[in-house]
Amino acid sequence: MNNVTRGMWLGLVGVTVFALTLPMTRLATGSVDAPQLSPWFITFARVVIAGVLSACFLLVTRSPWPQKHQRKPLVVAMLCNALGFPLLLGLALRQVTSGHAAVLTALLPLATAAMAAWLLHQRARLGFWLCAGLGSGLVVVFSLLRAYAQNGHFAFEPADVLLVGAMLAAAVGYVYGAQVTPELGAERVICWMCLMALPFALPVAWATWPTQSIQTGSWMALAYVGVFSMWAGFFAWFRGLAMGGALRVSQVQLLQPFISILAAVPLLGEPLEAMTVGFALAVVGTVFMGKRLAAPTGR
Repeated sequence: MNNVTRGMWLGLVGVTVFALTLPMTRLATGSVDAPQLSPWFITFARVVIAGVLSACFLLVTRSPWPQKHQRKPLVVAMLCNALGFPLLLGLALRQVTSGHAAVLTALLPLATAAMAAWLLHQRARLGFWLCAGLGSGLVVVFSLLRAYAQNGHFAFEPADVLLVGAMLAAAVGYVYGAQVTPELGAERVICWMCLMALPFALPVAWATWPTQSIQTGSWMALAYVGVFSMWAGFFAWFRGLAMGGALRVSQVQLLQPFISILAAVPLLGEPLEAMTVGFALAVVGTVFMGKRLAAPTGR
C-alpha cells in the first residue's frame, strides 16, 4: 500500500470521526422543547477538553516548542480550525437548519483542494478537478433535495455569509495544518493548535457554563466532540492530508454528510432513505476516480 492510499484511508478515518459531530452536537444541545447545553458552551468547552488533553500529551512526550517557521502555520490553523470554523458554524446554525447549512458546507472539499493548489502548489490534471467538481455538485444537489424535503423550500439567508466564512476557515486551516505535519507529526500539530486556543476558550466556556440540570447523554456527547471531533480525529486527518496530499485526500470529505446521516439512524432514530444510498455510491465513484486522475503532488 503506497502513501497516497494510506493517506486516503487515514483521511476516511478522520472524516468518519468528524461525521459523528453533527448528531453528537444535536444530542448535546437537546431539542427546542428540552434544551440542554448551549451552542456557545459546546463550541468553547470542546476546545477546553482538547486543550487539556493536548497539554498532557505534550508534557508526557516531552515535545519541544515549535520552531519559528512552524509557528505561523500553527497559529493560522488554530484560528481557523479550533476557533473560527466552529464559532462561525455555531452562529449560523442558530439562524438556519443543519440541512440548509449542508448545502454550502458541501463545497468544503473543493475549497480545500483549491487552497492546497494555491498555498502548497500541489497540482492535478483536469480530470481530477472535473471529478472534484462533479462530486461537490452531487453533494450540493443531495443537500438541496433534503433541505427542500424537510422545509418545503430553500432560499439564501444572511447566515450564509457565516457559512461561507466557516467553509473557507476550515479549508485554510486544514492546509496550513498539513503543511507542518511532516515536521511535527499530526499529533503535535493538533495538540499545539488546541493548546494555543485554550486561553481564548477557557473564559468563554466558564462564562457559559450551564446553570440548569443537564442529562448524562448530553455530557457524553460533549465529551465525544471534545475528545474525538476536536482532538483525536485530527490525528488521522492531518496525517492523511500530509501522506496522500491535501489536494487528493480532501475529496474524502465529500462522504461526510452521508456518514452523518448513517450515524443518525441509530443515534437519533432517523430513517435511512434510498436516495441517500444512491447519492453516496455516486460520490464514492467520483472520489475513487479523482484519486486515480490526480497527478503527483509537488511544491
